[in-house]
Amino acid sequence: AALPGPAPADWMQAPLDPAVRAVLVGFDEHFSYAKLCQALRYLMRGGSDCLLVGTNRDHRLPLEGGAAIPGTGCLLKAVETAAQREAFVVGKPNRFMFDCVASEFDVDPSRTIMVGDRLDTDILMGNTCHLTTLLTLTGLTTLDEVRGHQDSDCPARNRLVPDYYVDSIADLLQVLGE
Repeated sequence: AALPGPAPADWMQAPLDPAVRAVLVGFDEHFSYAKLCQALRYLMRGGSDCLLVGTNRDHRLPLEGGAAIPGTGCLLKAVETAAQREAFVVGKPNRFMFDCVASEFDVDPSRTIMVGDRLDTDILMGNTCHLTTLLTLTGLTTLDEVRGHQDSDCPARNRLVPDYYVDSIADLLQVLGE
């Protein structure tokens, strides 16, 4: 919804739903200043009883030809900055998502592989959950980046190193077909 008037004092007049107890920030191609204002108002009204939840912290999303668009992490950072507090992220790399799946299904981490194209979300989550990890080099990550983390003495950077990598998911499909 649009802001109800031209001045900040008018914006405070937009109605707030009394039942709202959480602000969830996900990918939103229509993110706006009005939505940011409403999110802040809910979070300030509810204080610590109003949860701030993010779906992920992806800073950009890759497109074909090396192009990219801003990811959900950009929107989440705007809300966190306005609210002056950090969100609980339910998506990768947080293990929350894996724990939810593992509680519903009989998942054996030693027989599970995390396949993804990002070190900071996919591979980190897989390593955090003690899964085998496979990086596809079709996203933002380069092999030079992986090597930099691998050669580092920093434990946090080492957690970004996949067990395996392929140029494309098509390479994996070839191996599975054999």
